[in-house]
Amino acid sequence: MTDNEVPQKPSRTGELTRRQAVVAGSAAVAAVAVGGGVAYARQPGKDGKPVREECYRLTAETTEGPYYIDADKIRRDVTEDRDGIPLVLRVKVIDSDTCRPLKHAAVDIWHCDALGLYSGYEDASQGGPGGPGGEPPTGSPTDAPTGTPTGPPGGGGPGKTDPTDDKRYLRGTWLTDAHGHVDFRTVFPGWYRGRAVHIHTKVHVGGKMTDAGYEGGHTCHTGQFFFDETSVLASAEVDPYATNTTERTTLTEDTIYDQSGVGGGLLRLRYRKGAIAHGVVASITVGVDPDETHEGQDWVTSTAAPSA
Repeated sequence: MTDNEVPQKPSRTGELTRRQAVVAGSAAVAAVAVGGGVAYARQPGKDGKPVREECYRLTAETTEGPYYIDADKIRRDVTEDRDGIPLVLRVKVIDSDTCRPLKHAAVDIWHCDALGLYSGYEDASQGGPGGPGGEPPTGSPTDAPTGTPTGPPGGGGPGKTDPTDDKRYLRGTWLTDAHGHVDFRTVFPGWYRGRAVHIHTKVHVGGKMTDAGYEGGHTCHTGQFFFDETSVLASAEVDPYATNTTERTTLTEDTIYDQSGVGGGLLRLRYRKGAIAHGVVASITVGVDPDETHEGQDWVTSTAAPSA
C-alpha cells in the first residue's frame, strides 16, 4: 500500500503557543511520532545538559458545532448501516506538556455520512438527497479556492440544537490504551454545504465509563479532523459519494480549518492509489492540555479562509 502523503503547512506566528516539556530527573523520554513530524521531550545529552526540549504543540481547538450528542455510545465500530468507503481512524492522544501518552482518556467522534447527513439531526442536516443542488467535485485539486462558499456553515458554527431523531450512526466513544491509542472503524465522511470534509472530536479526562456512557470529568479538547483535497476528489468517484450533488467547500475555503496542517487537525491518509474504495487508514496525534477545559466555545475562525 502506498502512502498518499498529506502536505504539512506551517502555522501562523502567534496563533498557538508552543509548549516545552519539563521532565524531572535524568530519565530519557522517547520521541513520539506526530503525523508527519516528531515530538521530543527533554532528555539529557552526553554532557548531562538537556537536549531536544521542543514538544509537540497543542492541537487547535475548534467549535463543537450544533450536532453534538453526549458520549452515550461506548464503541469503536460506529458504522452501523451506513454505506461508504471503509475508514479506520487511528488517534493517539499525548499530553503536550510532557509528550507522554494520555491513557484512559475518552475520545469522542461524530461525523456525517457519505451524503452529508448527521444521525440525530437528519432533518436539520445540510446534506442528503434533498440538500442544496450543485455538481460533484471534478478535476485536479489546487491550492487556490474555487469560489467563495455560500449559505450557512451547516454544522461548523456554534449554537447547540436539540436532536430531531433517535438515530446514532457514526458516533462513538472509547478510552485510549496505555500508549494513548484508540482506533475507530467508520466510513469516509461526505460533504455538505459550507464545510470541507471533516470529523468532529472531543477528548474527555477525569470521568468514568458507566452503563449510560462516559460520565464526569471534563472536556480538555474539542477539535475537528480534516481530509486533503486529493483524497476527497478520489472518494467523489465512488458510490454513494458520486451521487452527492450538494455544493462542496474545499479545504482551503473552509472557515474552521486553520490551514496549519497536522496541528490544525489534518489527517495522514493511507490507501491504495486508484483503489480508495477498498478502504482508508487515517492517523493523527493530538496534543492536549489535560488540565484545561475546552467545550468548543473558545475557537477562532481562521483568517486564511473567507467568513461564512
